[in-house]
Amino acid sequence: MTTPGSRRTLVARRLLGALPLLLGVTLVSFTLTVHFGPDQAWELLGRNPTPEQVEQVQRQLGQDRPFLMRYGEFLQRLTRLELGHSQASGESVTGLLARTVPVSLLALAPGFVLGIALALALALAAAWRPGGRIDRLCRGLSSLGMSLSVVITVIALQAIFGVWLDWFPVRGWAVDNAASYLAHVAVPTMAMVAANLGYNLRFFRAVLVATINEPPARTALAYGLPKSRILTRYVLRAALLPILTRVVFSVPLILISGSLVIESHLGIPGAGRITFDAVTSGDQPVLMAVVSLSAVLFVVALTAADLLARLVDPRIRAA
Repeated sequence: MTTPGSRRTLVARRLLGALPLLLGVTLVSFTLTVHFGPDQAWELLGRNPTPEQVEQVQRQLGQDRPFLMRYGEFLQRLTRLELGHSQASGESVTGLLARTVPVSLLALAPGFVLGIALALALALAAAWRPGGRIDRLCRGLSSLGMSLSVVITVIALQAIFGVWLDWFPVRGWAVDNAASYLAHVAVPTMAMVAANLGYNLRFFRAVLVATINEPPARTALAYGLPKSRILTRYVLRAALLPILTRVVFSVPLILISGSLVIESHLGIPGAGRITFDAVTSGDQPVLMAVVSLSAVLFVVALTAADLLARLVDPRIRAA
């Protein structure tokens, strides 16, 4: 039996163990952004600069200093969330993220939650009767969802609900009350559900089918327990660990990078939109901040998934 003190010790150990991984992830992201990303000197000078001009600008930007010194200063700024200023707008990157991340959450979180819930409900129904009608429907939906491009899905939703039916606005984010929010969030929600349903449905079904075929569920079925009780008390609880892990690892995509394709096509001023603009314009401070913070959040998600595994599964706690 674990005590509050042992749980705190476990959390502290996991957080300390994540520090080397954080350093490695930030080092890789910093290296890729600096050496393979857009060069600020060339972006500032424009076409056909002389080598002397390039060298002068690089010296002004501090690009002539040793790599490890630049990386150390980057870590200091990252811990203080001093991420520089956007080259395109001059706005601080921290303020830019503080303004756009809530928009991404408001626009994409409903579709994310609804997609998880819908995929889980369909997977439970499909896994209970493999080969049945619902199972065949789910396999068809998952194959269709994984084969369709997100761009095609978004364009189709824009055409259907914005042009043909004229039910919802399909571009922009003019939200000032509950009614306008519901109107603007409808298409992003459907796009998020369509983009993720196929992958989630396939994964959840495979996990649930494997769990149903395990001895505890088969024994409960042999004793004649109600179907709903077997699914919720045995099957879903046993499959909760991989499902939670998949959900936790998906959260950073909404918090920082958003859904880049969905936000850029629908004109939503969220984190995904500024990431797309930073890639196309070569805005290195924004690009470096998004890549680094996404990497940090993935490491945090990895640590959170490990802690959740110990909380959910008593066998891991005992080990």
